[in-house]
Order: sequence, then structure tokens, then C-alpha cells
Amino acid sequence: MPSDVRTSSGENPPMSALPRAPSAKAATERDAMPDDQLMLAYAHGDAAAFDVLYARHEGGLFRFVKRLLGARLAAQADEVFQDTWVRIISARESFSPQGAAWRTWAFTIAHNLAMDRLRVSGREVALDAHPDDDGDPVPTLERGVRGAMDAAAHPSAEELAFWRAAGRRLLACLDELPSDQRAAFLLHHEDGLTVEALAASLEIGFETVRSRLRYGLQKLRGCMARYLAVLEQRA
Repeated sequence: MPSDVRTSSGENPPMSALPRAPSAKAATERDAMPDDQLMLAYAHGDAAAFDVLYARHEGGLFRFVKRLLGARLAAQADEVFQDTWVRIISARESFSPQGAAWRTWAFTIAHNLAMDRLRVSGREVALDAHPDDDGDPVPTLERGVRGAMDAAAHPSAEELAFWRAAGRRLLACLDELPSDQRAAFLLHHEDGLTVEALAASLEIGFETVRSRLRYGLQKLRGCMARYLAVLEQRA
């Protein structure tokens, strides 16, 4: 973990909590270790194992935090991201591989910290209860956009510009969602959590999670209608 990461009080984490440069052989072995084992190794004093965890998940966690906070709180993304890793460091001895997977555990920490910021900022939006109904699994809109780009072996400049615009539009649409719906959507797609895992991680009801995903998706579909129409034509 970079040495410039500080706690919310401005203090550096304890030196024992920071990673050290590993040997080439040890680094190769750690690269092959799953996340849970890396966290256990780190908790038992192998500080370099933390480097591997950080390198694997730095981008995904930061992207998740930034999208969850939205454009208005984007300036706070770095701080929430750093606080997430500090919290992970502080909780290293309490991590249990019998519980949630490390990635789910870490994303839940990031989710809780980001939601705290949203509540303090006054942006938290209370959601009315809605009746739920059965339906297909929530599709990944962003993956669909990327897939459409990848499907063309040699996309034209016009096609690239169109799908890049679609990506920017999706980010704007996500920012318009109520924070609870946005969080559920991002955890479902960024971290790949099932509805059951989401309910367990967030300690809310299964039907509440389904409702947030469903109504969030409905809003995203309306917001992305132009681009989805093109996707459907190409399917």
C-alpha cells in the first residue's frame, strides 16, 4: 500500500501495517495466491502480500467509489478510497475466509464509507417501497456497450465515437440514480454479487435488494434508450 495513504485524522498507518519490497521468488508465489490467502498472510505479518492485493483491486475499488459518490462528490473519491484501504489494514486480523470473500468484504467496506459521505452531504434519497415481480437477471449495460465495440473487428471512427459517448452517458445516468439504487447496481455489476450476497453484505432484505436493482435498471434503460436501441438492432 502506498506510504502516502493516511487515516482520516491525517496520521500514517503503523509502519508494521505497510508493505515491504518482496523478493522476486516470493512475489511470483504471491501473484498466484487467491485474495483470501493473501489477506491471511498479511494478517500474519507478510506485509508484502498486501502489495499484491492492492495492485489487483486498486482500480476496481477506486472506480466503484467514484461512481458511487457521483459527480457532485467526485472530489472526495480519493479520500474515501484511501479510508477504505486504511480500514482494511485496521481490520486485517478480523478477516475470516469463512465469511464473505475478500473482494466482497472490501467492496462492502468501500460501500459503507461512501454511503456515509452521501448521507452527510444530504444526498441520500429515501426509497419508497415498491411491489416486486419476477423477471430476468439484471443485464450489464456497460458490458453490453463494451461488447458492441469489441464485436467490430475494425470499428470506424464514427462507431468508436458513438460507443465512447454511450459510456459517458452511462456514467451520467448512474449519477442520476438514488444512491441506494446506484450502490446496489454497482455492487451487482462491479463486484458481481448475487442478490443473495448483496442482501447479506448490506444486511437488508432480499426483496429490498431486488427492488433497488429493478427500479434502478428501469431508470437506466430509460436514460440509455438511444444506445440500447442500437444494441438491439445489432443483436
